[in-house]
Amino acid sequence: MEKKLKLTISGKTKKPLKNIDVNKFSGKRSVVIEKSNSKLAKRGSSFLPKKPIFESKFKSNTSDFEKRKLAEQRATKRLKDESNVKDKKLKIGTKKREVKLTVSRALSDEIEARERSLASVRRAREKENKNQNKDQNNENLKQIKRDINIPEAITVRELANRMAEQSSNVIKYLFGMGVTVTINQTLAADTAEYLVKEFGHNPIREEKAEEIIQKIKASRTENLKNRPPIVTVMGHVDHGKTSVLDALRSANVVSGEFGGITQHIGAYQIDNEGNKLTFIDTPGHAAFTEMRARGSKLTDLVVLVVAADDGVKPQTVESIKHAKAANVPIVVAINKCDLPEADPQKIKNQLLEHELIAEDLSGDTLMVEISTKTKKNLDKLIESITLQAEILDLKTDYESKATGIVLESKIDVGRGPVANIIVTTGMLRKGDFFVSGLKWGKVRAIINDKGQNIGEASPSTPVEILGINGASKAGDDFIVLETEKDAKTLSENRAQEKKENKNPLSLTTQESAFSKNLSKELNMIIKSDVHGSSEAIKNAISQITHDEVRPKIILADIGMVTETDVTLAKASNAILIAFNVKPSKEAKKLAENEKIKISSYNIIYEVLDYIKKKMSGLLAPDLQENITGTAQILEIFKVSGAGKVAGSKVTDGEINSTSDVRIIRDGSIIYTGKVSSIFREKNQVKQVSGGQECGITVKDYVDFQKNDTIEAFSVTSTERSI
Repeated sequence: MEKKLKLTISGKTKKPLKNIDVNKFSGKRSVVIEKSNSKLAKRGSSFLPKKPIFESKFKSNTSDFEKRKLAEQRATKRLKDESNVKDKKLKIGTKKREVKLTVSRALSDEIEARERSLASVRRAREKENKNQNKDQNNENLKQIKRDINIPEAITVRELANRMAEQSSNVIKYLFGMGVTVTINQTLAADTAEYLVKEFGHNPIREEKAEEIIQKIKASRTENLKNRPPIVTVMGHVDHGKTSVLDALRSANVVSGEFGGITQHIGAYQIDNEGNKLTFIDTPGHAAFTEMRARGSKLTDLVVLVVAADDGVKPQTVESIKHAKAANVPIVVAINKCDLPEADPQKIKNQLLEHELIAEDLSGDTLMVEISTKTKKNLDKLIESITLQAEILDLKTDYESKATGIVLESKIDVGRGPVANIIVTTGMLRKGDFFVSGLKWGKVRAIINDKGQNIGEASPSTPVEILGINGASKAGDDFIVLETEKDAKTLSENRAQEKKENKNPLSLTTQESAFSKNLSKELNMIIKSDVHGSSEAIKNAISQITHDEVRPKIILADIGMVTETDVTLAKASNAILIAFNVKPSKEAKKLAENEKIKISSYNIIYEVLDYIKKKMSGLLAPDLQENITGTAQILEIFKVSGAGKVAGSKVTDGEINSTSDVRIIRDGSIIYTGKVSSIFREKNQVKQVSGGQECGITVKDYVDFQKNDTIEAFSVTSTERSI
């Protein structure tokens, strides 16, 4: 579609401009302008249609001329108005984008370069801002030198985090050095220090957790005061250790122990005329060796209880060794002197073999003959202990933060983890933050040996502590710190060091590996009330050895038996032992459904007997073979209904119709089976004796040959035990 327009210039001269054409094409506008040389063309112009609306030729008729003139004026006015509107729109449009070229602008030589669009301006600004940000980032990306704390062992991930570097960069750097590592690989302190320097940071070696603890202990003040002595009661089982404590504190402790045997370390404090004495009762059973050793390390002096009617026993000797190893003095209490068979002098002579010489024998060991039943010489025993404590001149700091040792730990239903400790230094107060082994916490409650809640505990005081985040290990230290952060950090450092210092995997020989594969295993899960009992059971089980079967403890933990324990027992085909604990209702129900037996015991002897019985059940029985008779094959017959029959003569013993037999040819056993039938003179019999001839058939065997030997035998099975 094409439309042609004719342009005229509005002014004084009303002549048409024929040499200016404006072409308008569909979809595209193009303006073709041909300027006239006339000066009139420069004065101004206006748009007109191609067909002239008015012509400059005047007709003679005046009215027609006036009409044309008026029409021309109206048209000129209209065109001016339209031009003004267009100019206003163009002025507004130029703010956004000027894309139109008007004829008036073209004729007035106002053709200028197109202005930039809004989008173009926006892009330019964005580019400028981007460049500015890039420059700023480049300035910010300048490496920041950091102080990096380096422990004894640290993973690649943790080291990268501390340096604010990507783990991949650290791994890539190590790979470039010829070292292949993973993100969880542990690096030694020297290696980590080297990497920190290479990445432009300042390495700072952290102190070990134990070094920090030693510094904490060394920072205690020197305001020393006398403290009560810590006395450990040791000796053989059933010699009356707990009975001595029972008599001293006027409480019946033995009745609270199953079987009358002490299974835990108990700590008590008595007051003797204003002088406090702290006693620790240790088990005498052989399984509790470590508990006795732990008690001897904590103690200031040892009271060795020996029964006058029994004498020196293995656990007595062991207690003496523990005390000497700990370099603590020994006071001997010869108990049960009220019995008619008591012989105190014999006990003194037996102790001479172990370098314990009584005072009446010109020695330096205090020995007191007592009786817990009649209360004989109990006051003398206390006097001897007090005297020995005065000689030791025990003093400690009361003003510093508390330290102590964990005697026992357990998980109490309703109270959570509980730790039995003895304070060794300083005052322990409610609200203190502490570290105990790998655990930490805040003291929520302090309970003394009488079950009373107290606000603080002085040195040598045995107490229960609530507020620890888990069951600590018996024998762990107990240290009070300033803040929660210090306690948590020290606990985490200890856990990390323990994780990194695990023993390497041991290399096994082919012989040992083969023997292990041949031996059967008895899997077991043990739940106990306190950590000490669990420890004792594990040590006792480790002493049970056998070539064909060995015990394997999958889990040994404290607390009641839970559903998880039952599920684990089923998955691992393990026996489930509950020592001094009960299963939960859910666990009991699940065990019944899964047909898992939960064996509950209160005495360690019974636990060990049960384990031995279970291990014995895995042993193959002893098989003993007895030869009952032999026969020589003379001829081979075919009998209808019976097949091949070996015509034989019994040379020794007798052969029954149900006997197990072997076919021997040229000294080699070629078949083992059972007798099918025995014929004698065409009659089937049950038994033939030596010297008699018979026909013998064997189940599933017909390949008889002359001179083969038929050997009858019986096997007896005998159950084995550990």
